[in-house]
Amino acid sequence: MKPFFFCLLSLIFMGGSALSQIHVNEVGLQTDNDSYLGQGSDRYYTNGIFVYFRHALRLQDTSGLKNKVLGIEVGQKMYNPQSGQIPAPQYVDRPFAAYLYAGASLNMLYKNESNLKLGAQLGIVGPDALGYDVQADIHRWFGFYPTEGWQYQVHDGLELNLSAQYNRLLVRGTGADLSLNSYADLGNGFTGAGIGPMLRLGDFNQLFNSASTQSTVSRINKNQLLHPHELFFYYKPMLNYVAYDATIQGSLFKDHSRYPDEITLNREPFIFSNQFGVSYVPNRWVIDFSIIFHTKDVKEMVKAHQWAAVTLLYRFN
Repeated sequence: MKPFFFCLLSLIFMGGSALSQIHVNEVGLQTDNDSYLGQGSDRYYTNGIFVYFRHALRLQDTSGLKNKVLGIEVGQKMYNPQSGQIPAPQYVDRPFAAYLYAGASLNMLYKNESNLKLGAQLGIVGPDALGYDVQADIHRWFGFYPTEGWQYQVHDGLELNLSAQYNRLLVRGTGADLSLNSYADLGNGFTGAGIGPMLRLGDFNQLFNSASTQSTVSRINKNQLLHPHELFFYYKPMLNYVAYDATIQGSLFKDHSRYPDEITLNREPFIFSNQFGVSYVPNRWVIDFSIIFHTKDVKEMVKAHQWAAVTLLYRFN
């Protein structure tokens, strides 16, 4: 594995030292896991894997718009109770569940440093989302304990979910700025909304071409940006309202009495999250690491939960 990491680091630094140029495509992945925090925990939102492709579209009408990005993604989220090894149903303090999906988005970024990102996802929650299979394989590969309790998981349901995100710059000074972040979800899998500020410190670019708004691909001349590369820290607290969550409550249109082993619970309507992170965007790469602290999704949970997210994207023409 060492030669691989040396090659990866070499590519990153080579990309960072190259002359700035326009990149209209990017591809890469994000991985979430609570084990990245080194606490030995394996609970609640325990694993996520996402693959992204984004393309900067040509602007036919430039009035107001500065950048427009089309995104395609596939991903899986996996949840288990306080452990992935549950010997009896009374220990299920958050349901076993997985969500497997494919989606697309259109990110419209404006000259006034606001953006509106619209998305749609088609996915499935339940055994066909392969949560047990993936967790069992990961535990076997890395020599972890055997998984137990997935017979209680949320059962299959087809999910169609729509989303909208709106962000806007509030104030900017030298080396720091503050923006408003908000989102709304609507679907038979996930319905809710959230709002909060985001503070950035360091070398960042405008919100129409930044890692903060998933808009690091563009057709913008780089001399119009604040910095040739980005390297900044950020803090994003958010108040979330959860109207429905299929990974907790099961599929909205399913008769849950048909599955006597299935364990579903009631969601907590209000959740508060804190995200701390750092983004680095040299010439061809986008690298982000963040830690997320999340209050309880379900009142039965014995603890709040936290995890880390690592994103690596490669940009090209």
